[in-house]
Amino acid sequence: MSLPKRVVLVGPMGAGKSTIGRMLAKELGYRFLDSDRIIEERCGANIPWIFDVEGEEGFRQRETAMLEELASEAKTVLATGGGAVMRPENRQLLKQDAVVVYLKTSIEQQVERTRKDRNRPLLQNDDPEAVLRKLFSIRDPLYSQLADITMHTDRKSPRLVVRQLVNRMKPRTPRHKRQVRKEGRNHV
Repeated sequence: MSLPKRVVLVGPMGAGKSTIGRMLAKELGYRFLDSDRIIEERCGANIPWIFDVEGEEGFRQRETAMLEELASEAKTVLATGGGAVMRPENRQLLKQDAVVVYLKTSIEQQVERTRKDRNRPLLQNDDPEAVLRKLFSIRDPLYSQLADITMHTDRKSPRLVVRQLVNRMKPRTPRHKRQVRKEGRNHV
């Protein structure tokens, strides 16, 4: 198995897509791209401002245009926004020539990791946990359906998640193959 052309990270807010994505790109020798950051750079405004001025639909249109542009980029690790999977055309773009990794995390971890982040417009209300629960119930089936690899991130350091991902994506070594065969015989 050779390394994929692209790696796309999907998952909810607070799953660690940006942090893990940077580390994974470095480990693979790929370039790291964060679709939300690129949108902000191109607009000269942050995502909450885009949501205020253009609404969520305006932001989602920008996101689709960005994913169309980035779909042809080789040797990249792409971190996506949590809602990127909502549009069918985005799901097709994310899957194109890529291994899609779902970074799955619990609602409790999402709440903890996003508690002080003011750059998440959907959470700027009185009950962010209820919003996260609702988003999870809608988006989790889409993340799961799209994913080639699902990696749980709760109570794991980003370094451990990256190591586990690299082990699943890198070509198998003879030593690894011997270990797999040995484990297979033990389970018969």
